[in-house]
Amino acid sequence: MERALAGQPEFDLYRPAEEHDMLRDAVRSLAEAKIAPFAAEVDEEARFPREALAALVANDLHAVHVPETYGGSGADALATVIVIEEVARVCGSSSLIPAVNKLGSLPVILSGSEELKKQYLSPLAKGDGMFSYCLSEPDAGSDAAGMKTRAVRDGDHYILNGVKRWITNAGESEYYTVMAVTDPEKRSKGISAFVVEKSDEGVSFGAPEKKLGIKGSPTREVYLDNVRIPADRMIGAEGTGFATAMKTLDHTRITIAAQALGIAQGALDYAKGYVKERKQFGKPIADFQGIQFMLADMAMKVSAARALTYQAAAASERVDADLTYLGAAAKCFASDIAMEVTTDAVQLLGGYGYTRDYPVERMMRDAKITQIYEGTNQVQRIVMARNLP
Repeated sequence: MERALAGQPEFDLYRPAEEHDMLRDAVRSLAEAKIAPFAAEVDEEARFPREALAALVANDLHAVHVPETYGGSGADALATVIVIEEVARVCGSSSLIPAVNKLGSLPVILSGSEELKKQYLSPLAKGDGMFSYCLSEPDAGSDAAGMKTRAVRDGDHYILNGVKRWITNAGESEYYTVMAVTDPEKRSKGISAFVVEKSDEGVSFGAPEKKLGIKGSPTREVYLDNVRIPADRMIGAEGTGFATAMKTLDHTRITIAAQALGIAQGALDYAKGYVKERKQFGKPIADFQGIQFMLADMAMKVSAARALTYQAAAASERVDADLTYLGAAAKCFASDIAMEVTTDAVQLLGGYGYTRDYPVERMMRDAKITQIYEGTNQVQRIVMARNLP
């Protein structure tokens, strides 16, 4: 995004540049060596993937979207997608490290003051702290404008009170972009955005949710009890927070598409290898036409999801007029495909696919959330219908 805004050359969305191919190879090698070996354990124990975080930080892959000005890699939207996709191919939970770092910090990039960018993007780029995004509440999910968290001005400070729910990596992240009501009379135009730090007095966290999938990424409530923060931690002008939140999701829904795409690819790759080794009736089951047709359909769907996701990444980089539509379409389509492909992978492995001894059942469980978070796929269809190109 920064490159496009600065007048840098655009990439061909159908033929990734050589640097993107090199990035994919590097991330895949790293993911297979340093992340994949711990994926089953992370899921089984429902623990944060510290090995993945360490590996990503050591290789500057934890927040590649941060502009070079603030010490980041300045990666374009497609590069960010490729990183998330390749990590998700082996571990869905670990892919939420780069994905949510972008989600949490993008409001600062889009609307924050120069001082705020220096203060928070630099430590993010160094790996000194992750970023999370606090929009949803117990009674404000799809209807995010109905939130109740309040921010009241008190001299040179704001005092925040409220509860945020379904916050990814809560408790692990050092920084939180928090949406709060500053003028309850204006509904969405009375919502402002702030950066809250984990160490701020009055910040606490609920118990981790017991989830179906992505068990290695903690999902917790964030409690704000008279949290007093400097007024200069507001992101943009007062009352612009909801608009910033929606602009952010236009870009970051594509990262969820990337996560879904990676999970689907991982399941397809594993299933392809399995059917070549599994023998029935005297030959590999890969020789049977019914199996071949299933694999062909799975591969076709993954290819289609990749094309749409990369097209959306190109729109994100250029900030195209149809970005809202494409972001929603990519997220919706790729996540639906991920659910289909992982379910088919379990079927191809038969009884083995239903056990935790093989990774495809984990991939199927991980895929489900991609149809739900950052806006359910029902909401994505509403967004698409309202923004048809």
